[in-house]
Amino acid sequence: QVRLTESGGGSVQPGGSLTLSCAASGSILKINAMGWYRQAPGKDRELVARIRSTGATTYADSVKDRFTISRDTVKNMIFLQMNSLQLEDTAVYYCNAMYLSPGPRESNYFGQGTQVTVSS
Repeated sequence: QVRLTESGGGSVQPGGSLTLSCAASGSILKINAMGWYRQAPGKDRELVARIRSTGATTYADSVKDRFTISRDTVKNMIFLQMNSLQLEDTAVYYCNAMYLSPGPRESNYFGQGTQVTVSS
């Protein structure tokens, strides 16, 4: 069993900042990548940012230069620093882990999600 514990969501005015955190625990041999996805009402889930085991990062074009993903490899945690938040950033944000579990087996898992609301 793997668990992704997310925190840091909330409400903020346009231009504000929030930091999301996600901690991975459970039967994980190796984390290949962790990231954040988001899903706004009526829209598909989309990748926001991802950080691979190498440290390489990927960002959606819409968040480049505003969001920063980072990690604590000792604690199996990732963070998403979100600055200059816009109304369009309102969504449920899901932590994602791509990892190797006992077997070994490659697995892909999403957390329960945390709401981020940007409104004036």
